[in-house]
Amino acid sequence: MSRKKTAILISGRGSNMGALISAAMSPDYPAEIALVLSNRPDAKGLERAAEFGIQTAVVDHKDYAGDREAFERSVDAVLKDHKIELVALAGFMRILTPYLVNAWAGRMINIHPALLPSFKGLATHERALQEGVKLHGATVHYVSAEMDDGPIIVQGAVPVLDADTPDTLAARVLEVEHKIYPKALSMVASGTARVSGTRVTGSSDSAGTETLIWP
Repeated sequence: MSRKKTAILISGRGSNMGALISAAMSPDYPAEIALVLSNRPDAKGLERAAEFGIQTAVVDHKDYAGDREAFERSVDAVLKDHKIELVALAGFMRILTPYLVNAWAGRMINIHPALLPSFKGLATHERALQEGVKLHGATVHYVSAEMDDGPIIVQGAVPVLDADTPDTLAARVLEVEHKIYPKALSMVASGTARVSGTRVTGSSDSAGTETLIWP
């Protein structure tokens, strides 16, 4: 089986990066984590990746004096040098320009800690509690020109409990993230995920079709 060479882009500790690396250790997983790249030389995730024997790279955005496209061109050059085929953003705290989005259209995915299209942007757990939603979760989607947009590949939900704080809710959502991101990358790498307009088809029925009701 030909495994898709995948790069993970991080800015910090790389919690979701760890979940992707663990999944890719299985020989039948359709993606190989070939590179971990960060815009911060002090990102803890770089050390974790190196411990797994994965190549790492740093393109420090501070070296580009606010020229976001020049920064992204350097990132793109590193990805091409490593013959990367897919890109997974995992806490990569940079707003992308059309340059990188277009260069990797259909080959770059991201995870967001909310059930998109609700709660785009930051402070998703605080906002979910403020709005009184009963279900909250995470979304893996293709990257598009608009932030936290793009066709949705996989979503996972958790109930919002009466006693929840932003921290307790975030912890439960993070567990969901670690499950759905490897699943989504597998779907993309294997070709199972097929984009049709704004929808992604090709998902399995393994999650069942039971109605989720809470409380």
